Amino acid sequence: MPFSKKCSVFKVVLSALLIVALLQLIYLSFLSKLHGKEQRYRYSELFGSKKNPHLGEKNTKKERLRYSLSSGGIFDNSGQYRIYKNLIKSDFSTSQKPGADPRSHHLSLATHTTINNLHHLDSLLERWRNPLSVAIFAHGQDVRFATALVYALSLFCPQVQELVDFHLVCHSEETASFPEQDREHFAGLEEQGCPGVFAKLESHRDKYQNYAIGSNVSYPNNLLRNVARTGTDAAYVLVIDIDMVPSADLHHQFVTMLMRREPPQDEVLVLPAFEIRHTRKMPASKAELVQLYQVGEVRPFYEELCPRCQAPTNYSRWINLAAKSSGPLEVAYTLNWVDPWEPFYIGAKTVPLYDENFKQYGFNRISQACELHIAGFRFSVVSNAFLVHRGFKVQGEFHSRKDEENRRNRLLFRSFKEGLKTKYPNSPRRC
Repeated sequence: MPFSKKCSVFKVVLSALLIVALLQLIYLSFLSKLHGKEQRYRYSELFGSKKNPHLGEKNTKKERLRYSLSSGGIFDNSGQYRIYKNLIKSDFSTSQKPGADPRSHHLSLATHTTINNLHHLDSLLERWRNPLSVAIFAHGQDVRFATALVYALSLFCPQVQELVDFHLVCHSEETASFPEQDREHFAGLEEQGCPGVFAKLESHRDKYQNYAIGSNVSYPNNLLRNVARTGTDAAYVLVIDIDMVPSADLHHQFVTMLMRREPPQDEVLVLPAFEIRHTRKMPASKAELVQLYQVGEVRPFYEELCPRCQAPTNYSRWINLAAKSSGPLEVAYTLNWVDPWEPFYIGAKTVPLYDENFKQYGFNRISQACELHIAGFRFSVVSNAFLVHRGFKVQGEFHSRKDEENRRNRLLFRSFKEGLKTKYPNSPRRC
């Protein structure tokens, strides 16, 4: 081919490539502007718009939040706390028909937290991917911050919007308000979206240690557990700490089990609980967990702080049990409760609530397990599901008043046990 013709072909190809590249740039620019417009609209829905303050007034989620806040919440039995039940309801919950059979909504996860630990919701929801009820305790300025953050989560995070119900608890003299005046805290969210909201939460993770919110502020863990538990319409509930995750496919395993057998009302299904080093990836299956357990990267929950609190689970027996990687949840063995066992379990909604007199550190879960025992419940350990807490729990990470609180709650526990004798006069069991 003559040299001049080769040059002409080269120019045509080069011109075509330049046109394609230019078209791609125009397309990407269009997508970027469209995405920015969508995010700015969401941002204006969230906090209003300086240019058009009336934009988004028909946002139903905003109106629901306004309605929840306008109620002023309800007081707990002690009168010390204000509860905003269902402050934000998930799409799943709002789509449930009144009077529907609760068995159609089989199992929900219930958890509790303060703002500094709410960032764990991201990894928990990534693993769970089913209905979740979250009770948040906030104090002082955190009440406004918590209200704004859960609204932002429900608006910018599709999976949160779909599955998570939020409840807010604060002191009775405090009230939550709509976050329209908090724009300065959320600059940039219109571009960052859901990752930006979780980044905000992550920045608050070290605000204070667990249970060390303030000198005169007690963390009402059992009240929060009850709020989260009663905040779902599920027939069965698993109550966990927010920095724990269940094994993969737990929800599916449980629903498959229900198709074969429904647990008796006086039986709870115990999930063995473990701790894992911070640097390790959370195991999804029992096979992965056992591998990590055998090399010391995973250990029983609370092994260093209170080995007796989980020992009755019988970890060596459970580890050596063969378990199917798929299929329904299976009961391996049934145990009688012994003091001070505090298992995590799946239970029916009829399971007794937690005693709300217990706050801060110590005896808050043991007391409830003790009551189940007195009430005649059976504790059945499942062979093919578990919970994992992120990070090893060690002595030095707790707040300075831990031992003082433990002593106070020990005295309260003695009184609580005496009360159970009156509540269950015909029970032959004792704690």
